[in-house]
Amino acid sequence: MPAQFGPAGNADAFPYKSSVDAPRWLRELGLDCYEYQCGKGVNVGEETARKLGEAAKEAGISLSLHAPYFINLANPDPDSLRKTTGYILAACQAADWMGATRVVVHTGALMKRTRREALDIALASMKEVLKAWEGEGYGHIALCPETMGKINQLGDLGEVLELCGLDDRLIPCVDFGHLYARTLGELTGPEACKAMLDEMEKALGPERVKTFHSHFSQIEFTPGGGEKCHRTFDDNGGFGPDPAPLMAEIARRGWSPTFICESAGTQEKDALRMKELYLQAQ
Repeated sequence: MPAQFGPAGNADAFPYKSSVDAPRWLRELGLDCYEYQCGKGVNVGEETARKLGEAAKEAGISLSLHAPYFINLANPDPDSLRKTTGYILAACQAADWMGATRVVVHTGALMKRTRREALDIALASMKEVLKAWEGEGYGHIALCPETMGKINQLGDLGEVLELCGLDDRLIPCVDFGHLYARTLGELTGPEACKAMLDEMEKALGPERVKTFHSHFSQIEFTPGGGEKCHRTFDDNGGFGPDPAPLMAEIARRGWSPTFICESAGTQEKDALRMKELYLQAQ
């Protein structure tokens, strides 16, 4: 199976009013997948979610869903964990209505703790989330902990891979723009891509790694904080990372990940550009 490419949410050029129409538009463009956005809360109703799922099935578009941004696995407060678990379960319910197979989850903030302390809290929180996820019958929907773009956030590549070690059904959401931003522009180019993919393969194994989830966009960052904002491939200013080396390395390895493009307003156009680079490298 080849890699899949599609947008996060609806681009500025989206010509319809409802996301239910997104799958057929993406099929016409030549894209393969779509990530429904619940970053500000899970507000989609069952009827709309089921209609979107039916449209996606008809168009041959794979669906994923982004859970609310305010999830924080690294907060040890019991009330916070209860809320985080509720947000994730609500996202899984919406994903289940749609037939989406993956739910992307933010990892959280350090909250003035060391990285190790924050990760240990997140690991304990994720264990509790997994119990609830399994108990509610959502084990068929993969949770995808995401690498984060700000330096004071939990979620570098190693931390996300350690979280995914808790259960084989956890799939990392590797945001290459976020990793570029949090390392202040270091993680770009062929050698950096090879090193990141090698690290992922070592942690996940040669079969599980092939179908990882990913976000990609070019990112503007600040020296003190990391991620500032998402950019587009057409923006001038030397923003990175460059998608070409990553697409070439994925094609060389014969992996089939899902690439969700998060460019600021041109996500469908830039997703197509990534797909072209990938196909050219095959």
